[in-house]
Amino acid sequence: MTTTAEHRETTTMSSTRTLTLAKAINEGLRQSLKDDPKVLLMGEDIGPLGGVFRVTDGLQKEFGEDRVVDTPLAESGILGTAIGLALRGYRPVCEIQFDGFVFPAYNQITTQLAKLRYRSRGAVSVPVVVRIPYGGGIGAVEHHSESPEALFAHTPGLRIVTPATPQDAYTMIQEAITSPDPVIFFEPKGRYWSKGDVDLDAPVGAATLNAAQVVRAGTDVTLVAYGPTVATALKSADALAAEGRSAEVIDLRAISPIDTSTIAASVRKTGRCIVIHEAPVFFGAGAEIAARVTEECFYALEAPVLRVGGFHTPYPVAKLEHDYLPSVDRVLDAVDRAFAH
Repeated sequence: MTTTAEHRETTTMSSTRTLTLAKAINEGLRQSLKDDPKVLLMGEDIGPLGGVFRVTDGLQKEFGEDRVVDTPLAESGILGTAIGLALRGYRPVCEIQFDGFVFPAYNQITTQLAKLRYRSRGAVSVPVVVRIPYGGGIGAVEHHSESPEALFAHTPGLRIVTPATPQDAYTMIQEAITSPDPVIFFEPKGRYWSKGDVDLDAPVGAATLNAAQVVRAGTDVTLVAYGPTVATALKSADALAAEGRSAEVIDLRAISPIDTSTIAASVRKTGRCIVIHEAPVFFGAGAEIAARVTEECFYALEAPVLRVGGFHTPYPVAKLEHDYLPSVDRVLDAVDRAFAH
């Protein structure tokens, strides 16, 4: 069998291409299907249609209906079948069409997928990836624009990750598929069409599934974000620079487990921390980060850790979503409050 390294040495594809985030995931899935015959994709309309967002476009034609499987409209059935396949040695990658559609499969994910390895004392591995487009900004409604990551992060046994750039999307989907643990792979649908350079020969290990990344260095305040809000944090840092304040921006990448050490190192330097996510702040990921930063950096903090996120309401109608989602103005307001202490 041709190894991953041998395949990438013989490929004629240019090393770096400019891709959208959606296309980067597509390329990562294609590479995984090539590298391992036990990888297969499952989901509603992922075959000839290529999925609602065309992330799987062309893959069924290239790899066949046995590797890229159009499923019935039954999320619980998709996950239940994937768990059985994983127990037989396969590596299923399940697509959920929209974030709010995952809940019929919530029982399968949290009571079976997350617990089988622990329940078997490590004898059984269930390497299933669940791809979930999540977040707002596309003019959709509830059940199509939600951010349920905290619900899954609260369940032990699951890795919860989300890319913010095309490069990370390409690398992280491959790392998720090779992981022995089940991975919930949240894809920021509002960023699907953002473009960036992708090194198709980038090494695939486990670094991006485990480590946060400092994407902009700064000295005055730490902005922690993930997925769709990394772009918001970077725009906020630009605005703060115009005001004479230096913001360090951290892309969390993994929500579970959290790379607390990278965040803490930054906060010990800046003394202030703002956490930004689209999900409601009430019992959200930002609360966990705020608690950890307070425990690790209490004597370095110049102000309380503040959170900027969605409100404690169902996702609003499309014309109101930009009042609901974190914005640069709301981040700047939080920074002003942090400096007022």
